[in-house]
Amino acid sequence: MRGVIRIIAAAALLLLPAVAFAQKVDVDSDPSVDFSKFKTYAWTDGTPSPNPLGEQRIKAAVDEHMAAAGLTKATSNPDVVIATHVLTKEEKEIISTGYGYGAGYYRWGGGMSTATVNTYLQGTLVLDMYDASTKKLAWRGSGTDTASDKADKNAKKVVKALDKMFKQYPPPKPKQKP
Repeated sequence: MRGVIRIIAAAALLLLPAVAFAQKVDVDSDPSVDFSKFKTYAWTDGTPSPNPLGEQRIKAAVDEHMAAAGLTKATSNPDVVIATHVLTKEEKEIISTGYGYGAGYYRWGGGMSTATVNTYLQGTLVLDMYDASTKKLAWRGSGTDTASDKADKNAKKVVKALDKMFKQYPPPKPKQKP
């Protein structure tokens, strides 16, 4: 019986990092905004990516998603003003490894383990859409994932996050109260 429990515990420890690194996407919007009136958009300054080439890729991907959502880039008088914010943060994760026999095995019924600290860079992309006429935030999408040292992997993660965000754009109209 203890052998089965050890195998399950070891399998759970191996799967833990996969869960910790799963991409998380959230979307929020102002229910009072009529998104059907938005036809054009323009860019405004946000918090750029530390990598200028990465910033270009993000803007190109957002432009593609905006076009697919039926919005056209405008040079003047846009309906929506958009900004992206790229944030990075170093994270640490403690991984327990090396389950086996040790001094406490017989006394406490378990083995000794060791711990390693895994350091990784977490990146967050925030996409804000402001109603140009009211200058109020109308819609926000955010995606968080581990950042890679490979630009093509990060670009794929950005597209994946934007795909998830834009599945929820425009947001459903709030139900009218009877």
